[in-house]
Amino acid sequence: MLEVVELSKHFKNKKAVKGVNLYLEKGETVGLLGPNGAGKSTTISLISSLVHPTSGDVRLKNESIIRKPEKIRKILGVVPQDIALYMDLTAEENLEFFGRIHRIKKKDLQRKVEEVLDIIGLTDRKKDLVKTFSGGMKRRLNIGVALLHEPELIIMDEPTVGIDPQSRNYILETVKRLNTEKNITVLYTSHYMEEVEYLCDRIYIMDHGEVIAAGTKEEIKAILSSEQSIAIKVEILKGEYLQLLQALPNVKNISVQDPAITLIVPKKANILKDLFKLAEETKTNIISVHIETPTLEDVFLHLTGRQLRD
Repeated sequence: MLEVVELSKHFKNKKAVKGVNLYLEKGETVGLLGPNGAGKSTTISLISSLVHPTSGDVRLKNESIIRKPEKIRKILGVVPQDIALYMDLTAEENLEFFGRIHRIKKKDLQRKVEEVLDIIGLTDRKKDLVKTFSGGMKRRLNIGVALLHEPELIIMDEPTVGIDPQSRNYILETVKRLNTEKNITVLYTSHYMEEVEYLCDRIYIMDHGEVIAAGTKEEIKAILSSEQSIAIKVEILKGEYLQLLQALPNVKNISVQDPAITLIVPKKANILKDLFKLAEETKTNIISVHIETPTLEDVFLHLTGRQLRD
């Protein structure tokens, strides 16, 4: 349905996107991951036709949209990371306003507004001012605006940032329903790996403006098929112990979420003796040690050197 070919964008002295290639099949949900500054937002702007590329192409159903951006704008819905609503209007008035921007015929507009309010679960709050809404409700209305013109493709840029778990779950279920019941193709970015695990068929990982890994969840995890993850929980995390762990020759990556430490090491490496020896030397009390198969988060850390939320 959509193909990005050798797409690049340079801003003065910065190369924000460098030869990105990716594709979306009709009806897929595809994750686009990367730490801050990886080039995700610029890539989304290029696909959305908001920014003109330095080189490369974006093809919608085998037709370039670079010279004719209206082709993608008609079938694209975008849920931006920032709330893009009018706080002093009601939910219904916001949807009607954006519906007119989409040039939805007057005779169809009220029906579509009601349909969208039902999808996002805000029918009973349609007459309320948006400024009275919780963060989760605003996020849901943000999604509703993107659905008004019945898009074939929707880009969702971190749609669950800063909201409560209940609203987050509602949004995830809504995205899942839109994909399965309405066959809407979704490009989804998030700082929460569990969301990507739940929603996405395939994943692209970006860093420093480039795609550094792509595939299904299983294919991405296979990058560390010869590795194992060792999670160490300590009573008090000491800097000396952490430094000694980092110096071990078989430790490929290390991440810290105090008081837990996660190491990525080769499966053949037997370093448990070293872990306890170093703990004894630094008087570090180990509470538990778990050896697990690497997760998507572990692979992301291995590839980028950073956690997804960094």
